[in-house]
Amino acid sequence: MQTLSEKILSRASSRDRVRPGEIVTCRVDLAMMHDSGGPRRVAARLASLGAKVWDPDKIVLASDHFVPAVDIESAEILALTRRWAHAEGVKNFYDQEGICHVVIQEHGHLRPGMFAVGGDSHSTSGGAFGAFMVGIGATEMTGVLATGEIWIKVPETIRLVWQGRFGSAVSAKDIMLFLCARLGMNNNYKAFEYAGSAVEAMPMPERMVLCNMAAELGGKAGIVEPDQTTLAALEAAGVDPESDALNWKSDLDARYAQTHEFDASALEPQVAAPHSPANSTAVGEHLDTALDLAYIGACTGAKLTDLHMAAAALKGRKVASGMRLLIAPASTRTTAAAAADGTLAILTEAGAKILPSGCGACAGMGAGTLAAGEVCISSTARNFKGRMGSPEARVYLGSPYTVAASAVRGKITDPREFVA
Repeated sequence: MQTLSEKILSRASSRDRVRPGEIVTCRVDLAMMHDSGGPRRVAARLASLGAKVWDPDKIVLASDHFVPAVDIESAEILALTRRWAHAEGVKNFYDQEGICHVVIQEHGHLRPGMFAVGGDSHSTSGGAFGAFMVGIGATEMTGVLATGEIWIKVPETIRLVWQGRFGSAVSAKDIMLFLCARLGMNNNYKAFEYAGSAVEAMPMPERMVLCNMAAELGGKAGIVEPDQTTLAALEAAGVDPESDALNWKSDLDARYAQTHEFDASALEPQVAAPHSPANSTAVGEHLDTALDLAYIGACTGAKLTDLHMAAAALKGRKVASGMRLLIAPASTRTTAAAAADGTLAILTEAGAKILPSGCGACAGMGAGTLAAGEVCISSTARNFKGRMGSPEARVYLGSPYTVAASAVRGKITDPREFVA
């Protein structure tokens, strides 16, 4: 009578079962870090303890925040990251290959039933693979690196069931903006389990959006039960799934803190107004808001499926005069795949400028940051004041469909006008 999250924590803590509210110590199957919160934060702490990492093969490290280096400070941070990876024998180091949450799944590091931690709040993305993955801070990560363990309070699970089929130009991003408005962003220490026919029909990159933005709901984790789509994604990453991979499911009589059911066919494209994802309403409430920049990037909004959405809205059209459309693919593999299938050609012919892969403007770093008074619509997950540059800028959030359609008009636009 356990949820999937509880089953994973039971295994990780070597207990027959766990209950919400209990504090348990878990063995970590995988620890992920990036250049911003990784070696530059933990190296000195480990040295002061005289500690080495407990298992270099269970560490994944990616440089994605300060890439490419635009100043001496950035270059030094990246150099430190490289030196630390070499010194500690971390072989799973992905240097300027993409955003950590995307790179980790491209290389097959996530498996159903895993208990994983990541040094970034959006580490909840890993739940798309049927893993329980949480974001932790640098002090907690130091403890994990030294011991391979961490304590956790078992969260209650909220089950979110989406049935039916999406209408035109609606995606997982619209689900999450809708949920931020409906459920709020203060669902502290809850695990969100996504289910229903609409979720089952989603490709893995869309499931990653659901789990990624569990962080915006205030959740501890997001998770989707593994199925054949999960196995296919693992095989595509060169991984032979474990024989019990599909056994990682919630019990039919599992107890949930709450269960919410929604009709996917009734969902309209959503837009979040400044300065919170919870300020989300149907796109029609924001039509004709003038824009300076449209940005397609980040772990939430620049995977290959996201670029396909943008291309569907942009094909045969041009970005409005005076409008800037910047696209930072989530990984170098994404860029290569988009070049191979013709997506990049559609985007650039429309007037988009392609940026290097990395966190970039989503974290207020590098190309795409906003000046005072500028207005942007972005496929990123957050639009807090100052998030993408000046605190006097305004950021709206939407799906890649909505961002691309808005770039064509130079103002917030319903993407259903452009996508059949």
